[in-house]
Amino acid sequence: MAHPPSAAAAASFDALMAELAPIGRLAATGGYARFAWTAVDAELRDWFVAAAGARGLPVAPDRAGNLWAWAGDPDAAGPGLVLGSHLDSVPDGGAFDGPLGVVSAFAALDDLRARDVALRRPVAVVCFSDEEGARFGVACTGSRLLTGALSPERALAQRDADGTSRADALRSAGVRPADVAADPAALARVGTFVELHVEQGRALAADGRPVAVGESIWPHGRWRLDLPGEANHAGTTALADRRDAVVAAAAVVLQARAAAQRHAALATCGRLVVRPNGVNAVPSSVSVWLDARAVEESRVRAVVDELAGEVEALGGTLTEESWTPRTVFDGALAGRLAALLGDAPLLATGAGHDAGILAAAGVPAGMIFVRNPSGVSHSPAEHAERDDCLAGVAALAAVVAEFAG
Repeated sequence: MAHPPSAAAAASFDALMAELAPIGRLAATGGYARFAWTAVDAELRDWFVAAAGARGLPVAPDRAGNLWAWAGDPDAAGPGLVLGSHLDSVPDGGAFDGPLGVVSAFAALDDLRARDVALRRPVAVVCFSDEEGARFGVACTGSRLLTGALSPERALAQRDADGTSRADALRSAGVRPADVAADPAALARVGTFVELHVEQGRALAADGRPVAVGESIWPHGRWRLDLPGEANHAGTTALADRRDAVVAAAAVVLQARAAAQRHAALATCGRLVVRPNGVNAVPSSVSVWLDARAVEESRVRAVVDELAGEVEALGGTLTEESWTPRTVFDGALAGRLAALLGDAPLLATGAGHDAGILAAAGVPAGMIFVRNPSGVSHSPAEHAERDDCLAGVAALAAVVAEFAG
């Protein structure tokens, strides 16, 4: 069972969250713009190194750009137990998605130190790079590169909305693109990975408990739909003579929602790029990005297949940018975590996580979710109560004491 966190751990949690709060915060909304390989990202990485250093933990990057802060030597006494998450955000994201897992990991180690619990096994806090994929389009890039699920060639060629390639962004951040690669040596140091994350739904709010254990991740993917039109003057071109790409995009967006309803799936067209993007110009083309998820892969594929037919009929193209099959976390590990946390409930989630990428690569991985009272995520309204966050810290401390103490 988890002990209540020490006063030192609670103070540590509060201080770390307060330090992170202003980094990348948007004055207009209170949300966050923390994108990979930007000046804000550099500030976040500096914060991670400083937080680790204050605890006597040396930090080393891997070849995928992830940061590892180890207590103990995983090469001599490993593989070790790893906690952590990510610090980047979606556009106008919340304060808890990602940072809660990193901060709670540091606070859990502070709790064990305050209670004089010695570690018999190496333990690390990891900060995964570019988990959200907000800048270059592929989620969990750091863990995908680490495990070899994403090739360096593809990752380096990806471009952001301004046309900057990831390779150029890395150079600007002082990282040599030629050094980017899968890192089996870094991965081999991970004996067990446990990622704490704010819940992105309301299951725990209905259940009345502060924490749950992850059971599985739904299959999900991202697709780019490119729809052609013909540029023309908005004030002189008759409606019958127009080939308006936005009208085509509107039809596809509505079709995505209808198909999702038919197949008991989720489909979101959350990003559109209109060209030439002028108020008085008939659009010449539109790119639409589709996010689709469901309990079963067949339901996702059914939605995408329907849209593929619609897009083809409109003269456009549909390109798969990423795909993650259903991930089932190690059942024995999930059961052990649930029992350790007082028969915590098991939850499946539709959100992707680095823990899922590591699990798919064969690493024993699990997740702990902290209650989100509203269920809102990827929004400035994302929230978790302090007492529930501290219950998450206590849960991680119990995991470290059980697995490495």
